[in-house]
Amino acid sequence: MARPQMLKLTEVLDEIGMSRAAFYRMRARGLAPRLRKLPNGQVRVSRADLDTWWERCEQHAA
Repeated sequence: MARPQMLKLTEVLDEIGMSRAAFYRMRARGLAPRLRKLPNGQVRVSRADLDTWWERCEQHAA
C-alpha cells in the first residue's frame, strides 16, 4: 500500500492562495483542511484531506 502524499504547509498555502494568518483563522473556525503535526513539530496536510476540502468548498459555492 502506498503512503499518502503529505504536503508542507507552505505548499498548501501556495496552492490555495492564502496567507498563513488567514489559514489559521479559518482553522480556528473549523473550516481548514486537517493538519498533522510531526514529532519534530512541523505540520503537514495529506493530499487526500486537501482534495476533500477543495470538494467541500466547491459544494458550498454552488
